[in-house]
Amino acid sequence: MRRLALLLATLPAAAFAQGPAASPAISVDTLKTVTETLASDAFEGRAPTTPGEEKTVAYLTERMKAAGLKPGANGKWTQDVPMVEITAENVTPMTFSGGTAPVSLAYRTDMVAGTYRVVPRIAVKDSPVVFVGYGVTAPERGWDDYAGIDVKGKTVVILVNDPDWQTQDNSGPFEGRAMTWYGRWPYKFENAAKHGAAAASIVHDTEPAAYGWPVVQSSWTGPQYGLDEPGDHMDQSQVIGWMQLPKAQELFRSAGKDFTALSAAAKVKGFKAIPLNVTMSVGFTNAVKRSASRNVVGVLPGTAKPDEVVLYSAHWDHLGRCDAVPGDPSADDICNGALDNATGTAGLIALAEAHAHAGPAKRSLVFLAVTAEESGLLGSQYYAQHPLYPLAKTVGGVNMDGLNVTGATRDFTVTGAGKSEIEDLLKPIVAAQGRTVTPEPNPERGGYYRSDHFNFAKLGVPMLYGDGGEDLVQGGPAAGRAATLDYIANRYHKPGDEYDPRWNWDGAVQDLSAYYQLGRKLADDTALWPNWYKTSEFRAVRDRSRAAR
Repeated sequence: MRRLALLLATLPAAAFAQGPAASPAISVDTLKTVTETLASDAFEGRAPTTPGEEKTVAYLTERMKAAGLKPGANGKWTQDVPMVEITAENVTPMTFSGGTAPVSLAYRTDMVAGTYRVVPRIAVKDSPVVFVGYGVTAPERGWDDYAGIDVKGKTVVILVNDPDWQTQDNSGPFEGRAMTWYGRWPYKFENAAKHGAAAASIVHDTEPAAYGWPVVQSSWTGPQYGLDEPGDHMDQSQVIGWMQLPKAQELFRSAGKDFTALSAAAKVKGFKAIPLNVTMSVGFTNAVKRSASRNVVGVLPGTAKPDEVVLYSAHWDHLGRCDAVPGDPSADDICNGALDNATGTAGLIALAEAHAHAGPAKRSLVFLAVTAEESGLLGSQYYAQHPLYPLAKTVGGVNMDGLNVTGATRDFTVTGAGKSEIEDLLKPIVAAQGRTVTPEPNPERGGYYRSDHFNFAKLGVPMLYGDGGEDLVQGGPAAGRAATLDYIANRYHKPGDEYDPRWNWDGAVQDLSAYYQLGRKLADDTALWPNWYKTSEFRAVRDRSRAAR
């Protein structure tokens, strides 16, 4: 789960709770039962390609069938997702030569390095190094950090986040404080590969990255997962990774360059990439393991335009076995993922029940439980690249990554607010609940680009991603924020994320009722075809798909 706004309260909800008048009852019994089942130790943390996956897939298939859905994957309940696991081993120091003094970066402490390429060995030797600023190519914004430079076979050094990340409001060429897709590390590696770079290293700086070096170190070492696709990702750079800020500064000094001055210059439109006149070398071996996982898919076929679909998604996977919390004798080594994302998956089943109870809509409703979100959004990426229902005919949808189990709220937070017309459809629905729509409190963290909806957005499909906010009816914003911080500190991605019978499901019911009404409107009003706002980075691809439709 990539957005972290929720958790812990003590008041139980009724077995069934009624949403607004236009929404059928959302079954709290379903929410409780599905969450408790998926988060039980018997499911071993629901890691992909483990016995926990087998149990999860079987259980979700059973629940979708019982809800009244039809198999949604060409007559089957599952879509196979081929995956490959790559573990970098025997990583040499990353060395830079040709400056006033050699610079060496040790693996894990100074840098991390890996690859998307499925090959037994990686070796980059004496690759010329180029500083490409923020590594952005955004023609719609008149910005190209690669203009006038050939980086084929070279190593690019890239700054994290957007050029205007220090702006205190959302004004600026890249929406100011709110991170865009151009600020996210996957985009920077993707763009470097498109320009032929042999290696790409992002300079880690805690404030613009929104997390410290230990997060990078733990996330980028050990097994790394990707989709097992034809071509073995040989179109990607040989090496991708990060370097510590002090080492980047040392590298620039050795090259006779002022890192601070060049970083400032990179914030201004028209910045030109700077060759550092040094070379980089690094190498490692790869342990490769190929495997497969599954998305679970159910559909409620439409009556008038069954080929046009509205999508609900949630990821069923979690981390499986993990490290027990030091000093806690009661903690086991299972990361149960109750909130993240057994609750969202339970919401998917509850919405399926509600829609099936109401009867088919004019357009089809697809309920997609994806795998391997915790491994890099791989299940949704595979579906988006190999859609069971054409994306050009996918109207839009809702992604759920954790439900609000803290209690009813006065607000609803839209993650990545200001991107699509789906938000305009949501506002009157939330207003009818007596709530207001609020933007996310920390847009600089790029939350919109860190859960499964993003893979659909990137290919043009508008997806809503949000949660109940933090202004609790019982306790106000202070209580809501305290619950969020408590969850982050004590349970997020830890064995403590377990089902709690004391959870208050009132907020989850609020949100699911809104999701129901939004999905039903999209499915029944066949004239609706929401687009991205003109300022969104996803507008162009949606326009192309609309033209094809």
